[in-house]
Amino acid sequence: MARKKKETVTETIIPAEVKEQFIAETLETNYMPYAMSVIISRAIPEIDGFKPAHRKLLYTMYKMGLLSSSADRTKSANVVGATMKLNPHGDMAIYETLVRLTRGNEALLHPLVDSKGSFGKQYSRMAFAASRYTEVKLESFCSELFSGIDKDAVDFVDNYDSTMKEPKLLPVSFPNVLVTPNMGIAVGMASSICSFNLAEICDTTIGLIRDEDFDITTTLLGPDFSTGGSIVYNKEQMDSIYNTGRGSVKVRSKYRFDKSNNCIEVYEIPYTTDAETIIDKLAELVKSGKVKEISDVRDEIDLKGLKIAIDVKKGTDPDKLMSKLFKLTSLEDDFSCNFNVLISGTPMLLGVKDIILEWHAYRCECLKREIYHDLQQKNSLLHLLQGLEKILLDIDRAIAIIRNTENDADVIPNLCDGFDIDELQAEYVAEIKLRNLNKEHILKKTAQIKNLKEEIEELESILKSSSKLNRLIIKQLTQIKEKYGKPRKTDILYSDVVIYNPAEEPEEEFKAHAVFTQEGYFKRISLQSMRGSDVQKLKDGDKILFSSEISSKNELIFFTDKAQAYKTKLSNFESVKASALGEYVPVKLGFDNDEKVIFFAPVDDFNKRLFIAFENGKCVIIPLSGFETKNNRKKLTGAFCPTQSVAFMMVLDKGEEKEVFLKTHLGKALVINTALVPLKSTKTSQGVQVISLKPTDKVEFVCPVETMPKKPLPKYRKTKIPSAGMVYNEIDIDENQTTLI
Repeated sequence: MARKKKETVTETIIPAEVKEQFIAETLETNYMPYAMSVIISRAIPEIDGFKPAHRKLLYTMYKMGLLSSSADRTKSANVVGATMKLNPHGDMAIYETLVRLTRGNEALLHPLVDSKGSFGKQYSRMAFAASRYTEVKLESFCSELFSGIDKDAVDFVDNYDSTMKEPKLLPVSFPNVLVTPNMGIAVGMASSICSFNLAEICDTTIGLIRDEDFDITTTLLGPDFSTGGSIVYNKEQMDSIYNTGRGSVKVRSKYRFDKSNNCIEVYEIPYTTDAETIIDKLAELVKSGKVKEISDVRDEIDLKGLKIAIDVKKGTDPDKLMSKLFKLTSLEDDFSCNFNVLISGTPMLLGVKDIILEWHAYRCECLKREIYHDLQQKNSLLHLLQGLEKILLDIDRAIAIIRNTENDADVIPNLCDGFDIDELQAEYVAEIKLRNLNKEHILKKTAQIKNLKEEIEELESILKSSSKLNRLIIKQLTQIKEKYGKPRKTDILYSDVVIYNPAEEPEEEFKAHAVFTQEGYFKRISLQSMRGSDVQKLKDGDKILFSSEISSKNELIFFTDKAQAYKTKLSNFESVKASALGEYVPVKLGFDNDEKVIFFAPVDDFNKRLFIAFENGKCVIIPLSGFETKNNRKKLTGAFCPTQSVAFMMVLDKGEEKEVFLKTHLGKALVINTALVPLKSTKTSQGVQVISLKPTDKVEFVCPVETMPKKPLPKYRKTKIPSAGMVYNEIDIDENQTTLI
């Protein structure tokens, strides 16, 4: 029998309908909720000084009874597990949050968690023990975080599954946001808040409460870090932090020299680094030959704390060596401040003074709610005692009413009718034990009425008077300072006492090939490496603006579109190959937001001059000597006129003259000699008008005539300024000529 042939069924696939989706709509509906969630519910601290993860953890420990002085420590694993009822994250994420708050980790000036076990160290990469081995409880200091939380001082909200309540904020009784350091990265913003000394913060807050124009620099010396070290004081940066919430603090390590062992002992380091990073860098410097004075480096951290031992060769000046190491390693490091704080759910960048004032407003609200709660409790008790006072007039009658009432439900109404009291008062009287229905007990109870009335009157007066409320806050701050205040751990080194980076051995001069690109990348390439390959790697769309051999003696000056100049040296850039992208200058030199380089010049002689052409047709020549500084200052403000847009810059030797070609947007052009442009001693000078422009016109192209492939006709050459120029129609200009970035 022949097999039946299998039939093949062909399915027709109808393509799904393609819907147009706009990227802006997708970002708004999908990405924005995520971004706001990270900002509000995860990374940015609120005015109480805590992120949600910290707050949930501490409140869980509070509810577990771990704040009581009689409470024993419990396993960290118990705390982590209980916290998951409020914080739906993995146990390790919660435990890492707990570790940082402990006394053992030493990350906080005032630890919030009393700990037992190995919790690692802020100044080291050493790992912490697992949560099943360590034990914790709350420090007594935490009583200042929860003061009034059971008296309706703050709002409570449902947790993530609506099975229990948690506080939106903690009613902290001091500006904890400036005492507990906090760092977090959200979406599109970040927060980095350094710690300050508690006693100084209390004094500063008291001063601002008494007078909003109080000079906070008289009481707040500067940040104070749990790892100690010394702040190299910079008034400009400190004022910026205090006023705007942005700036950086330079912190250097503390060391001592052991003459008997010819060894430098580093015992305190900046908060932003760790011992292992420093040791690795020191080893790298010794191997590369950049530091020849060191014979050995050891990590000698023990139970006494941090110690990095640096053995030096005989005849080495320890202070001179440390000065070099401060420059080359993170033994001296910057703490970048970015005081982003959530205020009523809105992220705000605030200075120290504004943060304290915001905390004061928040604390006033917490205290008012706490006082109002106490007021209600005392009024309720007074009301009950006033009912009891009426019973005192005839105790026998009250007993008779209760005894002669047949139904239990009629006892309260009968007492109300018999003594002219309300149901609450009657209920209170009815619940008194039989043994307490004597004159002595009732007199003791009613004797409280006078004190209660006085207390109620005082509470009401505080609620009505802001000055009394402020006095109460000041009293609390004074008590906190006296009870928990500690001496500063971080010293302040003022410039008039300590010379920043004292004289070092002059570094040997070397030459290298320098490359700078339009996108802001700088390369230092050794001459030997250039002989092997000169093919430069660039980002897509980038192009080279400067490529030449320069000396390490040259000062590298980067001029920006914000009328600022940034100075540095060739030795500050790492040597790379041509196949590398190089270092991004705006990040390397700490540019302001959206600041871009418009001109780069390696300067070997400050007797030279800087020629600047502006888009409004004006030109100016200023001396480069105005950019020469005696200290290591790298940022120079007011580098040129900030009110005008620059079209072109170039450096001229002393006495040198050049012909310059200018062309405008509307097609006018001329050639002038730089000798026509006067030299101005003021860097911010607006210069002189070279070419007359219509209101809608501007200079769009400038270059030295010597760089042009075709020389302009004589008719473009002008000997008097200002000039209207000539209509440009007879020469071509190669677009690849050197122009402003």
